[in-house]
Amino acid sequence: MRKIFNFLLASAAALTLLAGCAKEDNRENVLKIYNWADYIDEDVLTEFKDWYKEQTGEDVTIIYQLFDINEIMLAKIERGHEDFDVVCPSDYIIERMLRNDLIIPIDRDFGDTPNYIDGNLSPYIIDCFNKIDGHGKNANDYAVGYMWGTTGIMYNEKFVTPEEASTWDILHNEKFKGKIFIKDAFRDVYGPVLIYLKNRDLAEGKVTLDELMYDSSDESIAMVEEYLKEAKKLIAGWEADFGKEMMTKEKAYVNLTWSGDAVWAIDEANQVGVKLNYVVPKEGSNVWFDGWVIPKYAKNVKAARYFINFMCRPDIAVRNMDATGYVSAIGSPEVLEAKTDPSLDEYVDVSYFFGEGADSVKINGIQYPDASVVARCAMMHDSGDRTEQLLEMWARVKGDNFNIWIVAVIVVAALVLVRIAMVSRKKKHRRHGKR
Repeated sequence: MRKIFNFLLASAAALTLLAGCAKEDNRENVLKIYNWADYIDEDVLTEFKDWYKEQTGEDVTIIYQLFDINEIMLAKIERGHEDFDVVCPSDYIIERMLRNDLIIPIDRDFGDTPNYIDGNLSPYIIDCFNKIDGHGKNANDYAVGYMWGTTGIMYNEKFVTPEEASTWDILHNEKFKGKIFIKDAFRDVYGPVLIYLKNRDLAEGKVTLDELMYDSSDESIAMVEEYLKEAKKLIAGWEADFGKEMMTKEKAYVNLTWSGDAVWAIDEANQVGVKLNYVVPKEGSNVWFDGWVIPKYAKNVKAARYFINFMCRPDIAVRNMDATGYVSAIGSPEVLEAKTDPSLDEYVDVSYFFGEGADSVKINGIQYPDASVVARCAMMHDSGDRTEQLLEMWARVKGDNFNIWIVAVIVVAALVLVRIAMVSRKKKHRRHGKR
C-alpha cells in the first residue's frame, strides 16, 4: 500500500501542476482511473505509462483513485458527472450504467498495437456478459471483464467439518454462535440465501437460477429477511474487509465471503499454522464479475482504451491475479500454463473457462471452481426500482433502523453541540479582535 500511496501523492501533485496551467487541452494527457482498493499490481500502473509511450509516442499522467462501494462510484458519475476515463464496476452496475446510457462502446481498433482483448477473454466471461440486460445493448461492446469469482463459505478446518460448511444452513448452526462473520454486501448475501430458500423450487424446475437472480419480489425479500434475522442471533458481525483477518487469527470460524478474500486468507493463515478452506455450498450461489468501462464523461478515451487493452495482456493478467488473489477474466493458454500447479492433488474441470483440453487440470479450485460448481451458480442482476426495498431489508436485518425518537434525540444533541461550538468560536474571535 505504501507504493500506491506514494503513487497517488505523485499523481495528485501532477494533477495540481496541470490544473495550474488552466488549459483544458492538457487534460488529454491525463488518464483518470477509478478502481477498487488493493485490486491491481501497483507496478502495472507505472509500466502502462512506458508501454503507452512506446505504442503511441504520447506521454500520459495517471490519476488513480479508489472506491469501496459500487454505488458511490456510480453516484459520482451519474450525479456528479465526474470525468473518470476508466472505471471498474461490478456486473449489476454495468447493467445499470448500460440502461442509463452512462458508458460508451469500447473501440478495439488499436492500429499497429496488438488487440489483447478479443481472443484472450474467456468464452465463459463473454457468455456471462451476454446475459447482462442492457436494454438491447450487448455488454461485451461496452465492458471488458477484469476479475471474477464466487460467493461462498470460508471455514476453519479445526472447528468446522466440510459437511457443515457445505450448506448455507451453517448460518443457523448453533455450534458456531459468535464465530460467524457475514460480508456486508446485501446483494452477495441476498442471492445465495434466496437460492437456499428456493432450492426445492429449483429442483422441481419451477424456477431457474437465472430467473431467481432477477427476483426481488416482496415475498422473496420477506423470506430472506426472516432467515437472516434468525441467523443474526449467531452472527458476530458484518464485515466489509476485516473478515479474512478475523479468520486468520481464529477469532472467527465461519465467514460468508468472496473467493478472492478466501484465497488471500488461506495463504496468510498457512504461514501461521491455521488451516482455512473455502466452499461454494451445495445449494448454489452467485458468481460475480467486475469489468472495465469508459464513462460517457471521459476526457481521455484513447488512453482509456489502451489501458483496458494493456490489462488484457496475459502476463499483466497473471501479475494482477498474483497481487490480488482474484481471478482474471483472461482465459488464454499463457494464463492456464501459469496457473497450473502439478503439486496439487485434485484435478479440476475448467474447460468452461479455458476451452477444450482443460477438463482435467491441477489448478486452484477456489480461484477456478470446477464446472460442476459453476453449474449451480448464477450472475446477479440490477434490481432497478426494487433496490430500495432490498436496502431497507438489509438495514432492518443489521439493525440500522433506529427508533425515530432515538434519531430525534441524536439530532437535537448534535445541534446543541454545534451551537456550543459556534458560540465558543465567536468568543475566540472576539478575543482575537481585542488583542
